[in-house]
Amino acid sequence: MNLKETFTVLPQYALPHHALSGVMSKLTHCQNKIWKNLFIKSIVQLYGVNMQEAKFQDLEHYASFNDFFTRELKDGARQINSAADAIACPADGAVSQAGPISNGRIFQAKGHDYSALELLGGDAERAQAFENGSFATIYLSPKDYHRLHMPLTGTLKEMVHIPGRLFSVNNTTVGAVPNLFSRNERVACIFDTAAGPMALILVGAIFVSSVETVWHGVVTPPSFSKPRTWRYDDNPPIIEKGVEMGRFNMGSTIIVLFGKEKIAWNDDVSSGRAVQLGEAIGRTLA
Repeated sequence: MNLKETFTVLPQYALPHHALSGVMSKLTHCQNKIWKNLFIKSIVQLYGVNMQEAKFQDLEHYASFNDFFTRELKDGARQINSAADAIACPADGAVSQAGPISNGRIFQAKGHDYSALELLGGDAERAQAFENGSFATIYLSPKDYHRLHMPLTGTLKEMVHIPGRLFSVNNTTVGAVPNLFSRNERVACIFDTAAGPMALILVGAIFVSSVETVWHGVVTPPSFSKPRTWRYDDNPPIIEKGVEMGRFNMGSTIIVLFGKEKIAWNDDVSSGRAVQLGEAIGRTLA
C-alpha cells in the first residue's frame, strides 16, 4: 500500500460507516433552501454536472439535494439500443472491470478478486447460475445520472439485501481493500431473461444514504445483521429493457452478472471506459 492509499484507505476501517451515512442522509434530504441550493451548486461546479441533460434545469426546482441527485433526464437525452441481442448499459458511469467469472471469482483490481458466492449473499444455488459466467462492474461518479435501468427485459425472481460495511468505491479504495464489493452492503436483484439468469447488484458505499428499487421502494436503510430475501413467485414484475429498475440516493456501483456462454461483452468494454445509459456494451449469444 503506497502513501496515498495509506492515508485514503486505512482511516476507513475505523470510521462508523452507517452512522456517517445516516448523517449524510439527513443533510441530503434537508429542504432548507439556502443549504440545499449551496450544496447543489457546489456539486454542479465541482464535478461539471451537465444540467442541459436534466428534465428540470432550474436548480430551484429541486426540493432537496437528494431530489437533484436522483434527477430525471429530459426526453431523448439517452437512447436505448433496440437491437434484440444488444445488452444495454444500465447506468451512466465508467467501467471498473469486465470479464469472465473464473472458478467462482470476480476480478476487482490488480491483486484482488472476490467470491461470487459471497457477493450474492452466500446462497450456493443462487451463485451456481453464474458459475464461469460473465460480469461487468460500473462505477457512478457524483456527476452522473443516478437511476439504474434494465440491460435486458427481465422477470424478477428474487431480491436479497445483504448487510455489510460501506467502504468508498473510488479507484484508490477498490485497489486496496480486499473483497470490497462482497464486504459492502448491497442489494442483489435476480432476473430471468432471454439470456438466462441475470443479476444486478447495487453496491452501497460511504455516504450512500439509501438504495431503492421501483417495485419495492427503499430497501436500505435500515440495515440488519443478516440478509433479507424477497421472492416473487406469484405475479412477478416484468421490467422491459431500458426501463428504470432502481436508484442510488448518493452514488455507488452496479455489478451485472450473466451465466456461462450466455453473453459477450464488446471488445472496448474495459477498465476506465466511460459509458452511458442505453448504449450497447455487449450482446446475447444464440
